[in-house]
Amino acid sequence: MLVCSRCGREYPETFRLTCNCGGTLLVERDYYDFFGNLLPYLDMRRYLNFLPIGGTYLPPPVPAITPTTSLQIGAVFALFKLEYLQPSGSFKDRGTFVTVAKLMEDGVNEVVIDSSGNAALSMALYSLPAGIRVHTFVSSNMMPGKLFLLSKLGAFIHVIEGDRMTVHERAVEFAESEGLTYITHWLNPYFIEGTKTAAFEAYEQVGLPDYVLAPTGSGTLFLGLWKGFRELERMGEIPELPRMIAVQAAGYESLCKRSPERNILADGIAIPEPPRLEEMRRTLEDTNGLCVSVTEEETEEAWDWLRKVGFLVEPTSAVVLAAAWKLIEAGEISDGSKVLMPLTGSGLKLTEGI
Repeated sequence: MLVCSRCGREYPETFRLTCNCGGTLLVERDYYDFFGNLLPYLDMRRYLNFLPIGGTYLPPPVPAITPTTSLQIGAVFALFKLEYLQPSGSFKDRGTFVTVAKLMEDGVNEVVIDSSGNAALSMALYSLPAGIRVHTFVSSNMMPGKLFLLSKLGAFIHVIEGDRMTVHERAVEFAESEGLTYITHWLNPYFIEGTKTAAFEAYEQVGLPDYVLAPTGSGTLFLGLWKGFRELERMGEIPELPRMIAVQAAGYESLCKRSPERNILADGIAIPEPPRLEEMRRTLEDTNGLCVSVTEEETEEAWDWLRKVGFLVEPTSAVVLAAAWKLIEAGEISDGSKVLMPLTGSGLKLTEGI
């Protein structure tokens, strides 16, 4: 069932974004026997028994089970989950896969999405073989490489002058005026169902981490990782939740104190007014978590370090490493800890289209 985070009202599992009261929704189910219910696939279908979709409507391609690579940073074990190796080059494929499957189940064939780039690319890629028409709303300052790729995937591109929040507002207005289904991952409960599988994979690969750091703008990865570990805890697989760390871009913080300077480099999390803010606050409280703000200079330094050790990622991915360095220096992450850090987007999309 879908359950409202504000008033607790329940809804059937059809595609919808919010409760009648305006509250955000999450899928709530009782699961049992994690390892006993895994399926013999080498991709995300492995977790179908833990997802609110059937096996009849599944879009190709299927998100990958991404590697988790361990590197030692001082006395801390950094566990980099390589989400940028997904088919569209970002973790967004996990949420998109479940979303498109649900849209197919409900017979929806035309949608509207707003994005800084990765969510639009992912939705366009998965919708193409599913026969779903996609209207993507993006900012005029979108990275040229991403815009070029998007133009090759058959999406209807609406370029908007203004910041990320303005793009969001124009997408909502268009969807309402045209009578189309708006599917923003900011609100979509099925998107979080997809991103939670990154926690399942990490648990199978490296066990229970002590800390989980996630780039946090809208919160879809942050909340997905939390939800995945919470479900493992409820199934009795893990004794407690890892400490959740929300990493935000300076100048766009919603959980940390707002900085006067702006981290333009980490454009993927430049979302100062996320609709799931209260859920993220509760997650930090429930896990004794922290919010860490990262500057553009700190992002650049971490991005450069990741390239030198072989991770070809986009700048937003680097904020988790920058935050880890700060927390290690401050003594917030203790020696010997296992720190899970998803690297969220591919650096190959930064090249100019030709």
